[in-house]
Amino acid sequence: MSASLEIFGDRWSLLIVRDLMVRGFGTFKQFERSGEGIATNILADRLRKLRSGGIITAEPDQHDGRRVRYRLTEKGIDLAPVLLELLLWGARHEGTRAGCGLIETMAKNREQILAEVRRQWQKRDPSPLQVDGEWRLPRCS
Repeated sequence: MSASLEIFGDRWSLLIVRDLMVRGFGTFKQFERSGEGIATNILADRLRKLRSGGIITAEPDQHDGRRVRYRLTEKGIDLAPVLLELLLWGARHEGTRAGCGLIETMAKNREQILAEVRRQWQKRDPSPLQVDGEWRLPRCS
């Protein structure tokens, strides 16, 4: 546990990973404007720590080589089950903006959600998994 917490054991690091994984964010500006209120110096430090921990990589932007785009590594994408369970736990026990129906759907479709997260990562698909509070998932059976 302590080895994991050394790399991403603060709220900001996990929120950055969440934003990469769920919201499709990839730039410093997107993280800065996420609505979480992270200071730029803390954001820069957490991005550096996540890179040095092998959770994310930084690549030149395809459209503007002066910009950097951050992307989860395989090690980072392997955090998806952990983040999903944290999200479900928080919604059940701490009250969030997510509706009960959404939480129930997520809990029942864990594997499908995780498969979609991994598919998007493999395809380098930056579209958000969550749009206006609704999960963008393949149809449930």
